[in-house]
Amino acid sequence: MKFVIQRVKNASCTVDKDVVGSITGGLCVFIGIAETDTEDIADKMIKKLINMRIFADSDEKTNLSVKDVHGSLLLISQFTLYANCKKGNRPSFIDAGNPKLANSLYQYIIKECKKEIEIVEEGIFGADMQIDLSNDGPFTIVLDSKDIAI
Repeated sequence: MKFVIQRVKNASCTVDKDVVGSITGGLCVFIGIAETDTEDIADKMIKKLINMRIFADSDEKTNLSVKDVHGSLLLISQFTLYANCKKGNRPSFIDAGNPKLANSLYQYIIKECKKEIEIVEEGIFGADMQIDLSNDGPFTIVLDSKDIAI
């Protein structure tokens, strides 16, 4: 599982000219799910996401989490995070989870995040989404489940 986490001043997701998710102040998270991912892996990733200290405290040190600052989440499913570009110029997506598994885990992540964070917005799985965001910092973290203690 991969999360690309961007600290944002605001972010929104539009599908067919309709805004389906929008936040101010928090994290926009692009979520890639592999065929080997499970709810246990998702739980570890969610815990890391919710508790990651990437917001400034009163001394301007990054000591606060999205939960600490009462920030929001915009969660976007993005299978292209599993692009394999080793051969040729056309990416392969064979490492991405099948749509049924990926959507199930994406919905699970949304549900679990809502238990911890007051405002959790989302995109539409499989839709052609346009994401508009104002990156705060910029501050972007790539979190890969293979790199954290699972």
